[in-house]
Amino acid sequence: MVTKFRLTGRQHVQLERHLFPGDGHEAVAVLACGRSNARDATALTAHEIFLVPHTSCRRSEVEVTWAPSCVVPLLERAARSNWAVIKIHSHPGGYSDFSDTDDRSDRDFFGSVYGWMDTDSLHGSAIMVPGGRIFARTIDVQGRFAPVDLVSVAGTDLHFWSNYSERQPHLGFVKRHAQLFGSDTVSRLRQLSIAVLGCSGTGSPLIEMLARLGVGRLVLVDPDRVEDKNLNRIYNATREDAVMNRRKTEVMGRAIARMGLGTEVQLLSVDLATPEAVRAVAQCDVVFGCMDGARGRSLLNRLASYYSLPYFDLGVRLDADGEGGISEAAGAVHYIQPDSSSLRDRRVYSSDQLQSEALQHSDRAEYERQLRSRYIRGVNEDRPAVISINTQIAATAVNEFLARLHPYRYCSNEEFAIVRTSFIQGEHYHEEDRAPVPISAKLVGLGDCDPLLGMPQLSEPVVSQ
Repeated sequence: MVTKFRLTGRQHVQLERHLFPGDGHEAVAVLACGRSNARDATALTAHEIFLVPHTSCRRSEVEVTWAPSCVVPLLERAARSNWAVIKIHSHPGGYSDFSDTDDRSDRDFFGSVYGWMDTDSLHGSAIMVPGGRIFARTIDVQGRFAPVDLVSVAGTDLHFWSNYSERQPHLGFVKRHAQLFGSDTVSRLRQLSIAVLGCSGTGSPLIEMLARLGVGRLVLVDPDRVEDKNLNRIYNATREDAVMNRRKTEVMGRAIARMGLGTEVQLLSVDLATPEAVRAVAQCDVVFGCMDGARGRSLLNRLASYYSLPYFDLGVRLDADGEGGISEAAGAVHYIQPDSSSLRDRRVYSSDQLQSEALQHSDRAEYERQLRSRYIRGVNEDRPAVISINTQIAATAVNEFLARLHPYRYCSNEEFAIVRTSFIQGEHYHEEDRAPVPISAKLVGLGDCDPLLGMPQLSEPVVSQ
């Protein structure tokens, strides 16, 4: 069983400020966390934080004691919603392990926690050391501990702290990556699971790059099949694939297997708006959206918030000039933190577009026509020669991802929430996220709900016994 613990960047900053107030003494907080459960994996996603007041604790350099009665309201909410409870405290001296004192404290506290709960689902304990690194463990109803495999923070920068017992060696093909981005970054890539939604124009070059960078696992989601008209922009697709009407995910999976570089692949030839796809993406560590429409973007944005996932959105836009030419060729990469502004807040799409797509989704032919009309606006063209543009936007997205794993720019990553390229003007732009934090931020870390993502259309059928 693989276990993960996820925080947003804002949550991490809030905890670090409380746990390290500057006096060198330990401090403590308690988190209510959503759950993402799969057959062989569980992710706990921070939703609500209670900072135990320093004045309510007895604090020293090596221990913190406090009355658990102060978190009773949080435990009551957690019990009603089947949230996990995680206790986190600091080790100001930098001790990177759980002490005997921690063991006794956790068994006492979580004995009370299990008394509040109606289930035996796992809870957890975590420690933050100076610099912000976190390590964690789960505790079951019998008081047994097990290490959490991966702790992640989806903020302006991306942090992944791993406890995987088996670290894969650096293979020869990643040595040059290590020279530029560092061996730690290469190791993290090997341990990450990344979802890519859309395996066509921007998705196929993106997938190619991620596999050759040595990403450990790719989850590829796309319901469509290869057609002759898109052979000029889908990497690794052949005319035979079009004739045989093969699925795009199948083509991508075949190409990755032929590389022989050790990347595991899960192929989902379904729409994202299915329980199967939502649950598979929820178990990943990073998501890339390579979809044209508002509907898929909105759903993926919501999913990333519920499961505290960093989300990179790729888009390409071509505008016709009405005279047989192009007046604009542009692309953009948006980096979306789970509790930051959404793509709709950033006006990537409008509410009217979202409503229109939802109404038209039952008419597949009309839906496909709408997608094509957004690819090149104002001209009927099924075969745009855009592979070079798509590839450049895909490369921009990968570099934005790597810059957050291993910051290498002079400027802070905060200045690169949006990266735009105008191919007509020959200009590149980058912007901060200036939109206010949306009301939807309250969805962060909710994890599995019934129905999934709070959307009735994702209700799962009840299977009779």
